[in-house]
Amino acid sequence: MLEMVDVSVVRGQKTLLESVDWVVNEGERWVVLGPNGAGKTTLLSIAAARLHPTRGMVDILDEILGAVDVFELRPRIGLSSTVLAAQIPEAETVRNCVVTAAYGVTGRWIENYDDADEAQARELLDAWGIGHLAERRFGSLSEGERKRVLVARALMTDPELLLLDEPAAGLDVGGREDLVARLDELARDEAAPTVVMVTHHLEEVPDAFTHALLLREGRVVASGPVQQVMTQKNLSETFGLPLKLVKVGNRYAAFARS
Repeated sequence: MLEMVDVSVVRGQKTLLESVDWVVNEGERWVVLGPNGAGKTTLLSIAAARLHPTRGMVDILDEILGAVDVFELRPRIGLSSTVLAAQIPEAETVRNCVVTAAYGVTGRWIENYDDADEAQARELLDAWGIGHLAERRFGSLSEGERKRVLVARALMTDPELLLLDEPAAGLDVGGREDLVARLDELARDEAAPTVVMVTHHLEEVPDAFTHALLLREGRVVASGPVQQVMTQKNLSETFGLPLKLVKVGNRYAAFARS
C-alpha cells in the first residue's frame, strides 16, 4: 500500500526527514508516534501525495510519486487533518462537508451529486454518530464533532488508504475516548482501508492497531508490530526523556521516570 525507500525532505538548512525506510502492507493499522517537530506531519503529507521528497523513492498504491498524476491518485487516499479542516468554509453544512469529498473539494459550488453520493454521506454521518448534525454549520460544531466529520469525509470515497493526522488533538478526555473507541471499531473492520494515524500521545492509540513507527528529529527510531516497538527503551529514545511505560489491556501510557 505504501513504501518509502531512503526518503529525505530538506527545506533550506533544515532536514525534516532523513533516510526514512518504511513499508505499510494492506490491512495493517499503523500509528506514527513522536514529539513535536519529529517529522510526523511531513511523513503523512508524502503518504497523501501532497508533498514530494527531496530524495528517495515513494510508492503509493503501486504508483511512483513523481511519475503519476497526483490528482488521479489522491481520490484513492482518505485524509483527515487540521490543514484540511481550515479549508472548509465555516458556513458549510456538515452534510456538504462530507459529500464534497466525492469531487475532492472542500466547499459545495455547482457540482452535481447523485443519490448514491448523498446516501453514502448520510451513512457515514450516522456511522460516526453525527447524523443528527447533518444540517448544522461546520463552524458551529464542537472540536470533537469536527474531528468526526473529518473522518467521515475521509471515508467518503471508499479510499484504499486512510491517513489521520492527530485526529484526537484538542479533545477532552470524553471526546478522546469516544473517538478512540470509534477508531478501534474501524480498525477491527476487515473491510476498512489500511490506516495510518499520526499522534504524539500514546493514550490515543486504539487497541486494534497492529504496527507502530517511532520518529525523532526526522529519523526512524523503531518500526514494526506494536508489541515489539512499544518498549520503554524505544519510547524514551523517541521522546528524549526517561519514561516509564504503562500498559492496560492493549492501551498504553507513559510517565517520566523519577
